[in-house]
Amino acid sequence: MNPEAFQAVAYAASQERSLEVVLKRIVEGLVGQLNVALARVWLVAPGDICSHCRLRSVCPDQTRCLHLVASDGRPRNRAEDWTRINGDFRRIPIGREIVGNLCPAGEPLLIELIGESDRSIERPDWARRERIRSFAGYPLVFRGEPLGAMAVFSRAAIDGTDFGWFSTFAGAAAVSIANARAFDEIDQLRQRLESQNDYLRSALEEASNHPAIIGRSTPLRRMLEQIELVAPTDATVLITGETGVGKELVARAIHQGSARHNRPLIKVNCSAIPRELFESEFFGHIKGAFSGASNDRLGRFQLADAGTLFLDEIGDLPPAMQPKLLRALQEGEFESVGDDRTRRANVRIVAATNHDLLREVHRGRFRQDLFYRLSVFPIRVPSLRERKDDIPLLAEQFVESACRRFKRTQLQLTEENLHQLEAYGWPGNIRELQNVIERAVITARLGMLRFDLPIPSEAPAGRIELHSPTETEPAVVKEHEMRQHERDNIMAALRQSQGRIYGAGGAAELLGLRPTTLSARIKKFGLKKVIHRG
Repeated sequence: MNPEAFQAVAYAASQERSLEVVLKRIVEGLVGQLNVALARVWLVAPGDICSHCRLRSVCPDQTRCLHLVASDGRPRNRAEDWTRINGDFRRIPIGREIVGNLCPAGEPLLIELIGESDRSIERPDWARRERIRSFAGYPLVFRGEPLGAMAVFSRAAIDGTDFGWFSTFAGAAAVSIANARAFDEIDQLRQRLESQNDYLRSALEEASNHPAIIGRSTPLRRMLEQIELVAPTDATVLITGETGVGKELVARAIHQGSARHNRPLIKVNCSAIPRELFESEFFGHIKGAFSGASNDRLGRFQLADAGTLFLDEIGDLPPAMQPKLLRALQEGEFESVGDDRTRRANVRIVAATNHDLLREVHRGRFRQDLFYRLSVFPIRVPSLRERKDDIPLLAEQFVESACRRFKRTQLQLTEENLHQLEAYGWPGNIRELQNVIERAVITARLGMLRFDLPIPSEAPAGRIELHSPTETEPAVVKEHEMRQHERDNIMAALRQSQGRIYGAGGAAELLGLRPTTLSARIKKFGLKKVIHRG
């Protein structure tokens, strides 16, 4: 053995912050010693392949085991590759076989001479073929905590002196591994704080443009009572309602009324994420997981840890992602893309949709078990047609907010304005009301508000049905008609903004949407070519 080389390798490993690099330096440094044929490192990690592990029947604790994380060697047959970590010994139960016994025992093990028929190692035939003479195994322990195990197979006998040097190196390796993990945790926390700050800044900007839940109507009071009941619990909530009724405001109210209110509320719009990025968006990815993954990235589940995750437009979740989401909801466990380490997150789920999810289940488009897991406590948000008594209060709030936002002299609603607003059917609900009022504030002349709304006789047949004073039941608007109205509304905003999406007076501002959300909807409705021609 070369003590100076050992010291150099130990020092180099101690200077690294990446666990992957530390492990690589450890096994490469061991194999660099004369006559060492194979070096491997296993680390303690949660059990993750128990259902198909070859050693499941003898595993005493399926919650954790030893994971092979680094390997290097010099096979006699150069066509073989001993750097792989996906062979028979990629998982070893703690307390079973030679390597597995290193952890609970906490003592190193030396087999100085492996005999021709020696059964003290798992693969004597391999040892004979590779002319392995000795085996040395070491527990990796840091401050009394078992981290894993290190093993060395040598083609020359390992004597007591060499065994002592290997043992000293194992102690230094354990310190380097623990430090790399600590740096990794610090980096994860830094990323989480940076990402959470970004989300919080975005949330504050959105909150400044949206009022709290306003109204005194009977349907709204019933909904607020439900929020008050479920908010203090950790129950999963499914918010349903038409587009534009304010489902996100309900989600925020639930979060603010919970014990998690000091932790982040992280939003995921399931309809705005490209399908190929869903898994990375939800669960994160590690560096090199796919083309363009230049750094580790935290997913929304990690960002929402100890807080609330709001899954908006959950009905648009791709079928391939549904079982992975279900597992994360049921067990609180997931893997980042490209990583085999199982992670955990304590997250409360609030989901929202404008789809009839039960009908989607019957059509085979949405998993039944996921539906029931999400709808522990369903809350339906009433449409604006069902709460017309609240229109004056909402309109006043929107006028005041728009005047402040656009730096306009305070404008007042007239009786005629309110009658006009109350007579309209509002297929776009509160969001449409806010957009209409903001446009009126922008275009106001001589202190007068004028609303660009179709009168009943001008409303497209079958699209908007208005109530007579004696009617009490709300009109039913079909889904495709709602989508057509939304498309028309986006087109109107694009024409008014001359095709601009971003900035003051852009279509996103006119519609009261984030630019990224509007871009996703433009793509969904196939409006790109229309914009380019305009």
